[in-house]
Amino acid sequence: MENSANENFIEVNPRLNSRSGGFAYSAATVFYFAVSLIVSIIFIAAKVKSGTDAYLYISYLVSPVAISACVATTLKVRKVKFKEVFPVKCHPKYYAIGLLLIFGLLFSLSWINAVSLKFFQLFGYKPREGGYLPNLSGGLVVPALIVIAVLPSLFEETLFRGVILNCCENGMGSIRTIFVVGFCFSLFHGSPEQTVYQFLAGCVFAFLAVRSRSILPSVMMHFINNAVIVIFGACNLYDEAGNLAMSQTANIILIVFSACALIGGLIWLILDKTPLKKCQKGGVKGFFIFASVGIAILGLTWILALFGVS
Repeated sequence: MENSANENFIEVNPRLNSRSGGFAYSAATVFYFAVSLIVSIIFIAAKVKSGTDAYLYISYLVSPVAISACVATTLKVRKVKFKEVFPVKCHPKYYAIGLLLIFGLLFSLSWINAVSLKFFQLFGYKPREGGYLPNLSGGLVVPALIVIAVLPSLFEETLFRGVILNCCENGMGSIRTIFVVGFCFSLFHGSPEQTVYQFLAGCVFAFLAVRSRSILPSVMMHFINNAVIVIFGACNLYDEAGNLAMSQTANIILIVFSACALIGGLIWLILDKTPLKKCQKGGVKGFFIFASVGIAILGLTWILALFGVS
């Protein structure tokens, strides 16, 4: 019995803790703003105008570049192995759950952004002028999908549901980690009108990663979320307000079915048997101490964006 127990025992890297997760978040923030500054200088020197395809494509590449530098630095400084923060094997059922969840998030909670926008406009918030999507006509939808859907789903999931989640879960426990990762994910994007939706999506992605013990289902969800936006944009399925151009009846039916999918997926995860980790003493405090630099910078950026100073 003793030999069997030893064979099943998996030693956890002591550096795989919430402090490493906090370090990764601060590092990602610093690298993001450093790369953004370099890109801004290039834009000025090359006279690249805001809103052009070149401007949008290069802007979308800032985050993957910054995250790559952040992950490499975190793994090196905190002495964590990549395979420890990038688990991939999981039961196929989690992909089915992921499909239910992303269908629900996309179509039953899409109204949250509009409500959030109206709320923040009460305080004088003005959304960024110009579109978020480049030219999507013809074959141009392919590079748009790569830059807007493929790269963010891989790199952002590696950071948030990979490095940060797997580090934090060992110190803060599973439940606290889910909400902290959702908070960090939302704040990192710095968009006031999308804050609530991105927080909820970030929590759902994290919940699936915790239960599946894999990063791949959330990568799939993230890709579908972004790809649907690009494809619908290419097919001109959005009206001027950014809502799906469909009849009220069709919209109600879509919301009902997607809401059922979201609720069903969440119940499936709640009833899942994968054990949750418990919070350790000092785990939450350790994260926020090491993540304080990133939270402070991004929090200030969010406030400035809210009041139109960006």
